[in-house]
Amino acid sequence: MKTLDLIKQKLATLNPESIELSDESARHAGHEGAKSGGGHYLLTIVSPEFSGKPAMSRHRLVYAALGEMMSKDIHAISVKAYTPEEFNSDSVH
Repeated sequence: MKTLDLIKQKLATLNPESIELSDESARHAGHEGAKSGGGHYLLTIVSPEFSGKPAMSRHRLVYAALGEMMSKDIHAISVKAYTPEEFNSDSVH
């Protein structure tokens, strides 16, 4: 299974309404983290699970869902985590 598909599968535990995920690894070729094989990713995730939680707690939920991938398959991931209400507001877009 491809890494992007595996990431999406693991994030399904957060009951997302939307996931936008892109692999930015090629932009980091030669970077120290890229040498170990870990990729660089951009993630925007929308989930009701984030309601009432500050950004750090949302990120921790994402990292927990990804589990061991964070130490071997993922070197870096930029996370934007929104509730459905936040994502559908004009302030996000």
